Amino acid sequence: MSSIIQLLPDHVANQIAAGEVVQRPASVVKELLENAVDAKATDIKLIIKDAGKSLIQVIDNGLGMNVTDARLCFERHATSKIRHAEDLFSLHTKGFRGEALASIAAIAHVELKTKQDQEELGIHIIIEGSKFTTQEPAVLPKGTSFSVKNLFFNIPARRNFLKSDTVEMRYIIDEFQRVALAHPNIAFTMYHNGSESFNLPQSNFRPRIVNVFGGKTNEKLVPVKEDTEIVHIHGFVGKPEFAKKNRGEQFFFVNDRFIKSGYLHHAIMAAYEGLLKDGAQPSYFLYLSVPPNTIDINIHPTKTEIKFDDEHALYAILRSAVKHSLGQFNVAPVLDFERDPNLDTPYQYQQKEAEYPTIQVDRSYNPFADEKPQKAATNFNYKKPELQPSWESLYVGLEEMDTQSSEISFETDAVSSSLFEDTDTEQETKRTYQIHKKYIVSPIKSGIVIINQKRAHERVLYEEFLTNMTVHHASSQRLLFPLELYFSVNDIEVIKEIKLSLENLGFIFDSIHTDSLIISGLPVTITESQVSIIFDDLLTDFQNGVGGDSFSQNDSIAQSMAKSLAVKTGTYLTEKEQDNLVNNLFACREPNVSPFQKPTFITMSVEDLDKKFSL
Repeated sequence: MSSIIQLLPDHVANQIAAGEVVQRPASVVKELLENAVDAKATDIKLIIKDAGKSLIQVIDNGLGMNVTDARLCFERHATSKIRHAEDLFSLHTKGFRGEALASIAAIAHVELKTKQDQEELGIHIIIEGSKFTTQEPAVLPKGTSFSVKNLFFNIPARRNFLKSDTVEMRYIIDEFQRVALAHPNIAFTMYHNGSESFNLPQSNFRPRIVNVFGGKTNEKLVPVKEDTEIVHIHGFVGKPEFAKKNRGEQFFFVNDRFIKSGYLHHAIMAAYEGLLKDGAQPSYFLYLSVPPNTIDINIHPTKTEIKFDDEHALYAILRSAVKHSLGQFNVAPVLDFERDPNLDTPYQYQQKEAEYPTIQVDRSYNPFADEKPQKAATNFNYKKPELQPSWESLYVGLEEMDTQSSEISFETDAVSSSLFEDTDTEQETKRTYQIHKKYIVSPIKSGIVIINQKRAHERVLYEEFLTNMTVHHASSQRLLFPLELYFSVNDIEVIKEIKLSLENLGFIFDSIHTDSLIISGLPVTITESQVSIIFDDLLTDFQNGVGGDSFSQNDSIAQSMAKSLAVKTGTYLTEKEQDNLVNNLFACREPNVSPFQKPTFITMSVEDLDKKFSL
């Protein structure tokens, strides 16, 4: 009987491995950037076209490779980063341990140009689907240029799995930012479709954070520093007043490697206890240095999760370090609420020397003198001025006229009686009642209806916004002074994507820059104070990605804005507002559920009430 188990060909094995290594274009960007960092490059350029589907190119000025290494790097499990199995537990490098390049070459058209500093000529290699097509010497600068074209060209199902260009570009920007923030000593440049997205020169940690997330980030940062035997912590945390609802600006770096850790995030939230609003997330950029033998990074394929030897000690140190920084820079509240700031010693008094107080003596003071000094005799030649005509003189003689007018009588107006006096008109009965500032109760023919005011208002606003975006344009109101809002580069890309839908709602954009936007007009139903809240909620909802079709985008925008602008639980509504809300709710197409598929009201019949009282 013939054997049924056989070895797979290399190109098939590489395609299977690519499923673990390369999930999307952002995975390729991460691997190529980390390889460039490991090659000791000081200047790295990233070029993207069509969100990585057409081209991903990384150019560095690192060590480069010779001819043998250039061919060998595309073989499976061929790597320069480890030699023994024990090296996995003391890693100082990044990358996927020898599988990445082989997997990338199996599912794309790869072009490699590399040259070492001591060599006169470099090597130019072209690979198409694991097949070497061209290898020739070439005149090249020092370093390596890695081009990945037509990603997933031989796996159509995987290519169809990719989301819209905007969403995939957001993932690429995330990976780029993580590598750039971890290595501020390296200059990074990023281009997308021919335009420059990032230009990050060599700097320290704080300028790098400011260059990535915009100039307004500098005033939000509070430095954190702690040195112990277990861990060395340095970095920055954001002030509580600048906390957002989304978790976009939260970075942990362990030994210059970006990680995700819910346990360490809980330590940060514990340090901010009592300083944040409900649902707010602080920003932090924290760099942790631990001995490599105390961590294990091989517990997840993406290498973004780390197992620490002593997590509890690390939790306590991180929490206390952040809490100490917040208190040191007067971010945390002090216990003395009666403290007078006028009593604080100014800094300029530090250099001054103490001075003895001077004694001033009033030599003219006589303790035996009379308390009341003698008044000097003066001659008063005072003459009382004549009275000038006052305002009372205007009314002289009016008393006589009053007596005369009192003798004149006027005929009274005719009294016309009516069958229905105003006082006797039947007042309209109150149709709605608000309970606990949360529910609205209204009687119906069969019983009563209990409406959740927040969900009902969400449904009303949702259908209104959706109609404005899909059917006709909403009216706008011009602002006297344009409103300028600051966002990160990633957030600006999201706003550019949804700009058309927002304009249909009534927003008017003057200009959109790399880290800010100027709004000159708003929808009539939105106030100026609500704009920042609306945009924060929109960016939070779009952080996880939205489908490329216009319907899903408009739907998500309408849901987010309805959630932001809906009347909150605990808000008092007048009788007229209650009536309007009830009438508008039942005028909707789907009044039964909110935009988030939760019931908006319940009904109780008279029979149900009778059953309650029959118990």
